[in-house]
Amino acid sequence: MNIQRFTAPTAREALAKARMTFGDGTLILSNRPTSVGIEVVATGEDTLATLDRNELARQGKRQPTGTKFSPMQADPNSQVIDDAAQLAMSTLSFQDYVRERMLRRRHEAMGDQAPTKATASQPRPSRPSQPANMSAPAQIPQINVTAQQPVRSATKTKEPTESNTKMPQGIVDELQSMKALIEERFNTLTWMGQAKQNPIHANLMLKLIRAGYSPTLARTILERLSEDATAPEAMHWVMDVLSRNLHTDAKGRAIEEEGGIYALVGATGVGKTTSAAKLAGMCARTHGANSVGLITLDTYRVGAHEQLRAYGRMLGVVAHLAHDRAALQDLLGLLANKKMVLIDTTGIAPSDPRKRDMLDVLDHPDVNRLLVLNATSHGDTLDDVISSFKISGEQQTILSKVDEAAKIGPALDAMIRHQLMLRGVTMGQRVPEDWERPEASQLVARSMRAPVKSAFDPKAADLGFFFAQSTTLAPGQFHA
Repeated sequence: MNIQRFTAPTAREALAKARMTFGDGTLILSNRPTSVGIEVVATGEDTLATLDRNELARQGKRQPTGTKFSPMQADPNSQVIDDAAQLAMSTLSFQDYVRERMLRRRHEAMGDQAPTKATASQPRPSRPSQPANMSAPAQIPQINVTAQQPVRSATKTKEPTESNTKMPQGIVDELQSMKALIEERFNTLTWMGQAKQNPIHANLMLKLIRAGYSPTLARTILERLSEDATAPEAMHWVMDVLSRNLHTDAKGRAIEEEGGIYALVGATGVGKTTSAAKLAGMCARTHGANSVGLITLDTYRVGAHEQLRAYGRMLGVVAHLAHDRAALQDLLGLLANKKMVLIDTTGIAPSDPRKRDMLDVLDHPDVNRLLVLNATSHGDTLDDVISSFKISGEQQTILSKVDEAAKIGPALDAMIRHQLMLRGVTMGQRVPEDWERPEASQLVARSMRAPVKSAFDPKAADLGFFFAQSTTLAPGQFHA
């Protein structure tokens, strides 16, 4: 179909542009407000006529020998064309128009003399014109179209016979796409309209987005917020919900007291070696230098082993190098009496083919993986890393470079949505001083104090675009 988009400051001007292109037979498919004005999607009636001719040609090939039918002629006095002009800015008019044309074409092709009561040549009930900017979702009915169900006209029609219920798959696909577009648009408009009616909800939504939290998480939280809450109560409730859903080991034993074998994994440059040195320093401070074992698998980066050895000399700990899985198993047996053994690994990008080989080396029942996440990373990057290094069971993580991040909201958001267990927070280069045990409420409070003046911060008018594609989290993933 020859479908074009036209944008203008007003709907009237956009419609005029469409009519200049397609003439009096212009059909408006949809319209929506944009940042530069009103966007209109339109096509011409001749495009549908072409579809009619192609469909009749295909049906003619399927007719039995001796069956004759005349091609459908366009009626210049058709009431459908008048309705399409009258309801030019209405998506519903286009739906009715397509339905009636398909019913009429189907019955004419089958030789039916009286297909429906609401054919194009008979008058149909008048319908008031809708405004160009359809801001009231309740004015547009839902479309329910499947390949197995007959499409019914918005006006009264006869029930099609069983033999005439099939529609061309192309038309079904177009109607289903239109249904999905309308449902998505009006769902967002309804939710945004409810938020605008409550300024507290709107302000909190904007604050969460500016703090770096995703529209999915923000929408999940605010849909559970009581409408009667005052501004201070609402803010306190939101921060409490975020704190309860950010899992940390604050209620259990600290990782250096718990001990065990931990392999620090993650992307390149996230601070795995420095984090391993800080964690080793915490364990050495608590249990002594002889309680810690250091191993590095990083044979790619120049000086990686020397860096870990330098940290080891500061702590009085020997750093070992393992080239393969067999060497790692030998070293784990040698260090079996240590309280904590830390394995520093090669930084691997999520798409790097070497990642699988490195993870296979760590495939040992006693090795726990500690995923190191860079707090300065973008939310999409964090999601990619978490999905790439995902393991069965609970994924433990360390949040690094918190002092370098302008906003830690994206990192907290990713950990909440993926339900990670945060075991430590690092900032700065001091070993082991720049290591903190995670406290959920403090991290959430820090994220909400993030600077709001940024070129990337949305305005209140932009929130509709943020939430156009957002969905809420499943009940099992989030607890309010």
